[in-house]
Amino acid sequence: MNTYRVLYTDMDYLVAALKQVWVSVWHVLDDREHIIDYGGPVESYSAVSIKIMGKRYFRDTFEFGVEK
Repeated sequence: MNTYRVLYTDMDYLVAALKQVWVSVWHVLDDREHIIDYGGPVESYSAVSIKIMGKRYFRDTFEFGVEK
């Protein structure tokens, strides 16, 4: 069970970027969540990656979440 709401769509990322909410980066493997980065605001995003605090993370590898 996630302790965060997962961002999936471009609209999710756009809203997060405009609101400057704190987005964390998670790796989910075998139904276990591992935090990769406590994150920060979304600086930019594309169909391939998300830029948070100067670092890029691949959308198909990680989950991005905001507090519920």
